[in-house]
Amino acid sequence: MKVKQRSQKDKLKTKIRSRISGTSDVPRISVFRSNRYVLIQAIDDQKGVTIASVNDRKGVEAKGKTGKAQLAGKMVAEELIKKGVKRAVFDRNGFKYHGRVKAVAEGARSAGLQI
Repeated sequence: MKVKQRSQKDKLKTKIRSRISGTSDVPRISVFRSNRYVLIQAIDDQKGVTIASVNDRKGVEAKGKTGKAQLAGKMVAEELIKKGVKRAVFDRNGFKYHGRVKAVAEGARSAGLQI
């Protein structure tokens, strides 16, 4: 039986995750980008708990997918700031830092979160 090789994206995810980790003071903001949506989670890796999560499926009204991603990033940053978090580390989850992934980070920064 032949074992499937891991995809290039999976290898990149493992490499990224080996270097960054989230805590309750400085959570890890993980971004998942599908063809239609962007899903964002702020994760405390020490406890294994999601602190905040936002997706652009409902409640985010902007023009285009990049605009929705930027608003979603702003929304997750506002949730974290309400909970007393000022800094976070950004986990691009194997995606290139470009387009919607970059828009999420810029939206979070514009809301006052230090990434």
